[in-house]
Amino acid sequence: MELVIKGALVGIAAGAVVCAYRLTLQQAEKLLQLILSYAAAQPLVALAWFVGLLSIAAAISFLMVWEPYTISSGIPQTQADIAGHYDLPWHRVLFAKFIEGSLGALAGLSLGREGPSVQLGGVAGKAVAKLTRAKRGEEHLLVTCGAASGMAAAFHAPFTGVIFALEEMHKVFSAPLICALMASAAAADFLVSEVLGVKPVLDVHFASNLPHIDYGLVLLMGILLGVIAAIHNQGMFFAQDCYRAITRGAPFTRILIPCLTVGLVGLYLPYGPYLLGGGEKLFELLLDPHTQPLTLLIALLVAKYILTALCFGSSAPGGTLLPLVIMGALAGAIFGRVVTGITGESYSYIANYTALGIAGLFAGVVRAPITGVVLVFELTGSFSSLLSAVLISIVSYIIADILNIDAFYEHLYTKMLGTANRDDMADHAALGNSILGEKIIRSFVIATGSTAAYTQIKNITWPDAMRIVAVERAGNELIAEGQTQLEPQDRIIVLMDEQAEVRIQASLKDLCLIDKSLTESRDECLASR
Repeated sequence: MELVIKGALVGIAAGAVVCAYRLTLQQAEKLLQLILSYAAAQPLVALAWFVGLLSIAAAISFLMVWEPYTISSGIPQTQADIAGHYDLPWHRVLFAKFIEGSLGALAGLSLGREGPSVQLGGVAGKAVAKLTRAKRGEEHLLVTCGAASGMAAAFHAPFTGVIFALEEMHKVFSAPLICALMASAAAADFLVSEVLGVKPVLDVHFASNLPHIDYGLVLLMGILLGVIAAIHNQGMFFAQDCYRAITRGAPFTRILIPCLTVGLVGLYLPYGPYLLGGGEKLFELLLDPHTQPLTLLIALLVAKYILTALCFGSSAPGGTLLPLVIMGALAGAIFGRVVTGITGESYSYIANYTALGIAGLFAGVVRAPITGVVLVFELTGSFSSLLSAVLISIVSYIIADILNIDAFYEHLYTKMLGTANRDDMADHAALGNSILGEKIIRSFVIATGSTAAYTQIKNITWPDAMRIVAVERAGNELIAEGQTQLEPQDRIIVLMDEQAEVRIQASLKDLCLIDKSLTESRDECLASR
């Protein structure tokens, strides 16, 4: 009960911060459009604008140096804070990220508000934890609540925030945590709805259900989206590597490149203003996609991707989730145009494929299929195509995984922690007890605040008839040894005796999944009565 109340407080705090952030971004985007309209007709205004972009790049760079935890989207940093790797200074991150994101929106960087909103929500949760003197494990849970609230407030989708926090960040499902997350996300969404209205961020609608005969086309679309997702991730990672080679004058020189590029695109490229920012303006073209030339939709998809990669690779503060959603919608609209043109079906079905494109590309890029499906449900407000959304998410996820390209945020998290391709993660002896009977393999995720978290394997009393054969950490697999310290979000691979499975699983649940901060809060509550 206490955690749920604190979760609601976090939701109010995070909702207030993200609400102010969204209002600031709206004004920045309006000012940008006004500047572009004048600069397009007056060369002196255009020259002054490029000087302004130079100043914006300098200001963003200064803040990135002043508070390095604010670079890029902020989601990996928040995840690292939840896992206990980082201890984000919430006041500095809150100030710097808010200003950086607002300046990026004014410049027109092809980045979204969702990543920064997650980080802003996370540090709002951390502020509540510090002010209420929460214990370490509970603090991590409140940061998770803040991240969920930030996502909910950014997309106006509370359940998406809850699922994203569980599926992508915390990676452990427990009833007390889910209740706290729901209270937090609901409080944030209510506050944002009161200030900004209940209109969804993107106006997505399903037509009537797709005929079952078209589900073969849904499978085909899922395959194509899985390939596009792999290309998306590989290109984004490549852009990061290219920018890392720029060391002279960094980070200013890195930030200056996308700032000047979006200035040129916005002023001189046809449909340039549609490509700037997160992409809401671009989505307006998809309200009647059958009226737009197919070649235009393809060109806009390619241009949006290149511009987003150029901005993201520089580590400019801003998210990629909204551009990803827009690219998924574009890909779906293109597929729908081709299908309806070949089959002669009603153009109204293009809206279905547009929404399915969002779910499919999200699942393939982030590898969070449940979040993608829930997001589409909340954006459309309809269960009409739930089955097709689930199907396309599964297929896209599998294809992207088969192509062996890292999940987007998992790769960023791994790179940030410096754990990618470490040679010292292998060639260790397995640890555990002898197993005499038939053997089976199970896996368990180490929860934040559990007994096993931050403890060396040799110092944990494990049940008999089991052996830990590997530990998966941030996308890497290491063979366990006694000195290996388990960390939150690690996944341990356990070989166990089939006859003792029930007993072993119960013991491992107590060690790995039961969050001590939750039970401690409950016990303290009971003791005070």
